[in-house]
Amino acid sequence: MPFYQRRGQIPPKRHTQFKKQDGSLYAEEVMGTKGFSGMQSILYHVYPPTQIKPAVYLGDWNPECEETGVNQHRHFLTFTQEIKGDPISGRFHQLINDDVAIATVRPSEEMDYFFRNSDGDEIWFVHSGEGILETIFGDIPYQAGHYLVIPVGTTYKIKMTSESSRFLIIESAGEVSIPKRYRNEHGQFMEHSPFCERDIHPPQQLKPQTQKGEYKLRVKARNQLHEYRYVHHPFDVVGWDGFLFPWAFHIDDFEPITGSIHQPPPVHQTFSAPGFVVCSFVPRMYDYHPEAIPAPYFHSNVNSDEVLYYVKGNFMSRKGIQEGSITLHPSGIPHGPHPGKIEASIGKTRTEELAVMVDTFKPLRVTKQALQMEAEGYMKSWLPPEEEE
Repeated sequence: MPFYQRRGQIPPKRHTQFKKQDGSLYAEEVMGTKGFSGMQSILYHVYPPTQIKPAVYLGDWNPECEETGVNQHRHFLTFTQEIKGDPISGRFHQLINDDVAIATVRPSEEMDYFFRNSDGDEIWFVHSGEGILETIFGDIPYQAGHYLVIPVGTTYKIKMTSESSRFLIIESAGEVSIPKRYRNEHGQFMEHSPFCERDIHPPQQLKPQTQKGEYKLRVKARNQLHEYRYVHHPFDVVGWDGFLFPWAFHIDDFEPITGSIHQPPPVHQTFSAPGFVVCSFVPRMYDYHPEAIPAPYFHSNVNSDEVLYYVKGNFMSRKGIQEGSITLHPSGIPHGPHPGKIEASIGKTRTEELAVMVDTFKPLRVTKQALQMEAEGYMKSWLPPEEEE
C-alpha cells in the first residue's frame, strides 16, 4: 500500500541496536519485494525468524485441469461444493492461468497451523461469516463483504468466529495494488478515486506472542506445499514499520461511478495485478439519460477472459444466476445481456446487485474440481426459449 504504517516498538534508526530488557538484541527482519527495491517493512522479533526445524514436503499445489475442449461460456454453482477442510486445505480451485488462480472455500474446521504464501499475493473476499485475520503484523477483524489483501510472504491464520463461512480467494502471481489512475505521483489517492485511505484498514492490534514450543507453519512455494516447525510462536514481533502489510477494504466503501449513459467495466476497478484486474459491482443508481439503456451492451473480449462471482442481489443482465455463481466468458466469442434483459432494464433507476469481477489477459483453464459444480446448458441461455432445446 502507498502509505507508511508503524506498530509497536521500534528503534529510532533502522539497522541499529534494539535491546530487550535483559540486554540481548531483538532480531531485525527486512521483509521486502523486488530485491530491496519494492515495497518493504522492517519487523523486530523476540526470537530469530530462522529458528525452525527441517522442512517436510507435503505435495504439489497444482490443481488438475480439464482436457482442452471447445471455447464456450461456462457457469459454476459454487454453493453446491462440499463443506470441507480449513480455509487453506478446503479450497476448490475453479479457474487458473500463469497469473492468477481463483478458488472458493467453505471450511468445516479451523486452521491448526499457520500459513504463508511465498508465490504471490492473495485477495480474500468474505462472502459470509465473521472472524479475525491473524498475521505477523497484527490482527484484522473481518465480516461479510470485506476484501482481505495479504502480501506475499505474510505469515497468517484465519480465525473464524461464526458458524458458517464462505470465501472467494484470488491468488496472484504478482503484486496486488491500487490502480495507478486513482493515485498521484506521491501515491496518495486522488479525488476522483472511488475509495481512499480512510477506507483501508491495516492491522490494528499487535500482540507479541513470546511462548516457546512447536508451531506448525505451512508454506506454499514454487507451487508446492511444505511444512516447518517453529520452536517459538511465529507471531513474536514486538514492532514493525513500512509500506508492506496486509489490509482490509469493505466492498460497501466502494463509491460507484455513474453517468448519463452506461459506463464501461473499468469504472468498477478496485485492484490491479500483473495479468489481471479485479472490479466491484455494487448497488448504484442507473444511467440518467432519457434514452439510456441501463443494461450493458453486447461486447467481445478479444484479449481477455471475464469472470464474475455473484454475491447477492438481482444481476440485471443475467438469468439463471444464483448466489455464489461463477460465470466465465472467455475471449473469442461475444457475450452480453440475456434475452429480454435489455428491454426490461429500460426505465429502471437503480440496481442492488453485488458481484466481484476478475478480468484476465491470458486464457483461463477450468479445473476438474470446477466440473463437479458446472451448470449445463449455459452456452444456450442466449437463445430464444423455443430454440434452447
